[in-house]
Amino acid sequence: MLILNKQQILDKFDADAVTLLLKEGFIAFSQKQVQMPPVQHLSFEQANGDCCIKSGYLQGDNQFVVKVSGGFYDNPAQGLASNQGLMMAFSALTGEAQAILLDEGWLTALRTALAGRIVAELCAPQHINAIGIIGTGMQARLHLMYLKSVISCRQLWVWGRSETALEEYRQYAEEEGFGVNTTLDAAELGHHCQFIVTTTPSREAILQATDVQPGTHITAVGADGAGKHELAPELVAKADKILVDSWAQCTEFGEISSAFQQRLLAHHILTEMGTVLAQGIPFRDNDQQITLADLTGLGIQDVQIVKGILG
Repeated sequence: MLILNKQQILDKFDADAVTLLLKEGFIAFSQKQVQMPPVQHLSFEQANGDCCIKSGYLQGDNQFVVKVSGGFYDNPAQGLASNQGLMMAFSALTGEAQAILLDEGWLTALRTALAGRIVAELCAPQHINAIGIIGTGMQARLHLMYLKSVISCRQLWVWGRSETALEEYRQYAEEEGFGVNTTLDAAELGHHCQFIVTTTPSREAILQATDVQPGTHITAVGADGAGKHELAPELVAKADKILVDSWAQCTEFGEISSAFQQRLLAHHILTEMGTVLAQGIPFRDNDQQITLADLTGLGIQDVQIVKGILG
């Protein structure tokens, strides 16, 4: 059995190749060619942490994947990374364990950020004066890095909970070639930005309906478990078009779940990414629309990124 550590995994990682695999995976999922059991969630309130177990199998493949991914949000104060975890590949013919990828949560982070890049290809408005990033952690960094190849704008607003974290993020973003404004006021970010990514594990709304201007796109990736949300339900309901990675997951525990369960989305159509990718056309109809993409993370993404590493 093959065992790879984080550095060996990162040495094999090819962002462009994995992006193509992810697109294929999203399409297959929406075309019902994927087995993907419900996500298992664990919560550890005493440690400000959580863990999810995801798995998936693409019809016709010779392997399936099980992933354990944890987020422990007080870890940085102890000098540890917030993300933890590993992925395991098994033969779909014999059930034998084939590989253990000790990625320490990096593959989850990378495939999430690359899904954000795919969303930007589908949803970004033509005219973007500034990009907004809600959060200062690993996802906030990776999303910005991969947006560079899709969005030409290099003006950035970033929101965080502490001046120290914001200053560290400023240094990172400036090294990536961005002009950076930092703020502790999310409304200020919303008023300046036409493309916003929310990346935190918040359990209370950070952006309100009045914070976002017409023509804005929001990619929300933080709400991957019950109780998490970064957008007020009224802001979700304000969106003209909503893209989801999975209708079932997003309405159960995604960013849109609260608004959906309150029946604020009764007149909205929720479109899966795989459906839009299969059509091969942009999701946005015009530059005055507010569009929202809710990414809860799919087991098929783990299946596909493992293929990208193992070849």
